[in-house]
Amino acid sequence: MSQSTSRTESHAFAGVLLDFDGTIIDSTEAIVENWKRVAAELGVDYREILRASHGRRSIDVLRELDPTKANWDYVSAMEAKIPQLSSKPAIEIAGARRLLEKLTRHSIPHAIVTSGSKALLDGWLTILQLPRAMTATTAEDVSAGKPDPEGYRMAKERLLQHRADEGEVLVMEDAPAGVLAGKAAGCKVLAVTTTHTVEQLKEAGADWVVLDHRFVGFETSTSPGDVCLTFHDLL
Repeated sequence: MSQSTSRTESHAFAGVLLDFDGTIIDSTEAIVENWKRVAAELGVDYREILRASHGRRSIDVLRELDPTKANWDYVSAMEAKIPQLSSKPAIEIAGARRLLEKLTRHSIPHAIVTSGSKALLDGWLTILQLPRAMTATTAEDVSAGKPDPEGYRMAKERLLQHRADEGEVLVMEDAPAGVLAGKAAGCKVLAVTTTHTVEQLKEAGADWVVLDHRFVGFETSTSPGDVCLTFHDLL
C-alpha cells in the first residue's frame, strides 16, 4: 500500500522497531553526567569519551577505556544509576508518547531496539511512565552494537515469527549508525531529526525523514495484520 503527494506518504507495515534514546527520549544531559562520573573514576577526560560514545553500547566504549570494566555487571550497575542520579530528567521526543500509546492500543507488533542496557531502559520507562513495547532488544542481547544489524534483525524475526508472509518492517531512528543498522537488517527506515541533520540521515540511507513523531499518523490498513502509517511534511 503506497500513495504519495509532494510531502506526504502512506505505507503499510507488519511491525515497527523503535530506537530509544534520541528517538523516544532525549537523555543527553543524564548521559553526559554519567560519563563525567566514569571519567573521574578512570582518570580520563570525559570529553574524549563523549566524542566516541554517541549511539554506542557502553560495554564497547569501556573496552577501549578500561577492559576490566567491560562486563555486564559493571555496565548494568552503572547504567541503572543514570535515571536515578540525573539532575535533569530525560525529555520525551515530541509525539513519542502518543506513538507508543497508539501502537499499544491497536496491538501493533512493535519492539524497542536500544544500545542501552535493560537496566537503563527499565529505569527510564519507569521514571517517565512510558508505555512498554511488546518486546525489547537491549545491549546485552547482541554481540555487536549498531551499525551492526544484529539487534534489528533479531527483533524483526521475533515480530514476524507468527506471520505466514514476511511483510515489511519499519525502523524508527535518529542516528546514522541506527539507520545503517536498520537498512542492513532489511527494514525500511523513518528517521527523526532530533540529533542529526536531514543530510546526515539521508546519506546513511533513511527512506523518509520527518521532524519528529508528531508527523506520523495512523490510518486504517487494507492488509490484515498490518498498520498503515502516514508520514506528513517529509523533509
